Amino acid sequence: MGLGRHKLTLLVLILSVSVLLYLLLPSGQSDPATERESESLSSDPQSNITVRSATLSGDWPTFYREAVPRNGVGSERFAVLLLHGRSFTSKTWQDLATLSSLAEHGYRAVAIDLPGYGESLRAQPMSSDKGRTDYLLHVMENLGTRQPVLVCPSMSGLFCLPLLMQHPDRLRGFVPIAPVGTKSFKQEQYQQIQVPTLIVYGTLDTNLGSQSLESLRLLPLHRLVPLEGAGHACYLDRPEEFHATLIQYLSNL
Repeated sequence: MGLGRHKLTLLVLILSVSVLLYLLLPSGQSDPATERESESLSSDPQSNITVRSATLSGDWPTFYREAVPRNGVGSERFAVLLLHGRSFTSKTWQDLATLSSLAEHGYRAVAIDLPGYGESLRAQPMSSDKGRTDYLLHVMENLGTRQPVLVCPSMSGLFCLPLLMQHPDRLRGFVPIAPVGTKSFKQEQYQQIQVPTLIVYGTLDTNLGSQSLESLRLLPLHRLVPLEGAGHACYLDRPEEFHATLIQYLSNL
C-alpha cells in the first residue's frame, strides 16, 4: 500500500514538472532583430486608418510610428518611409497629420526616430556612408518596407543619399527636402540614378535649400516644387500644400 502511494506521488510530481516546463517554453522562435517591442495601437472609429507605434529591437533599436488603412498592412498601395531633420523626430510627421493623410489615401506611412533622436537610443556608431546605408536597409527589411518611397529632409540626407547612390533599386521614389550631403557625390553619380524624384524646398531657404538644389537637379527623373514663402522646414510652413504635392507625386508612381 505504501509502495503504491509512493508511485502515485512520484507520478503526480512528474506530471506537475512537465506542465510547468511546457508553460515556461516560448510559443515560437522569434528573430530578435525583427521583434517589435512595446507596441501600442490606436484606432479612431470615425476614421478609416489605424495608427500604431513600436520599437524594432536588435543592434539598432529604432522607434517608429505608422499609420495604415483600416484593413491593415499588406492592403495598402505601397509604403512611404519618412525620416527627419536634426531638430525633429517621427512625432513631427504625426503632429502635422502627414502620417494620417498618407494612410487615408491608401499608403502605409512609417516615420522613424533616427538613432539618438526621439525615443530611439544611441546604438552602434555610424560614422561612414556604408554604416548609415546598412542601418537604413536594416530598418526597411525589418519594417517590411521592401521598396518604399523615402522622404528625406535636411540632416537625414546623411542616411538617404548614400542609400540612393548605392542601392537605387531599393527605392520606389525619393523625396529630398533640402538634404545635407549633396556635395559628397559626383555629377555622374546623380545622372545615373533612375528613381522618380520629387524635390521640395522653401523659397526662403537660401542656404541649404539652394545649395542642395544644384546637385539634385542632376537627377534625370526629377520634378521640382518650390513652396513659396516657406523656410528650411518648408513642410511646417506649408503643410497642406506639401501634403497635396506629395500625394499627387505618389499617385503617379
